[in-house]
Amino acid sequence: MPTSDLGTLELADVAATFRNYRKLAEGALAQLDDRQFHATIDAESNSVALIVKHVGGNLRSRWSDFLTSDGEKPDRARDDEFVDDPALGRASLMMRWEQGWTTLFDALSSLRPEDLLATVRIRGEEMAALAAINRSLAHTVSHVGQIIFLAKHLRSDAWQTLSIPRAKPRDPSDPASTQA
Repeated sequence: MPTSDLGTLELADVAATFRNYRKLAEGALAQLDDRQFHATIDAESNSVALIVKHVGGNLRSRWSDFLTSDGEKPDRARDDEFVDDPALGRASLMMRWEQGWTTLFDALSSLRPEDLLATVRIRGEEMAALAAINRSLAHTVSHVGQIIFLAKHLRSDAWQTLSIPRAKPRDPSDPASTQA
């Protein structure tokens, strides 16, 4: 397989994976009311709202001018992403979320296979663009997992699964459930 074909496949796969995890996160977010969106499970935990704020800020910073500027933008204020600001309602936080994802997908769609070997920087650390892409994907997916976990916890019995439902336990008294 020629390298450019592999690069094309990689870029398509990364974009599809990001889209899939965004869909999962938004499926979880849609199940939360505003109180749950801002709830924390303990004093050291982040709310879903703060995770949304952080992911939006991270994606915007990392993917703005992806190939030409440091992925940690001077205007980001990362630490502020973990401060709950009551003035920022859900709609405002979701706008930040949307801006981050739009920035990501715009940047990804502009990349060519040969760009995967370009050198990019994050906080001054140089790495191949492919490494930065995989780093961003892993970071985002870890936070999507947090959103899903928190939403599932907060919704409890009202949670609607986002994937294949868990199989029901077999009833030993039901002859049909013990047959293979």
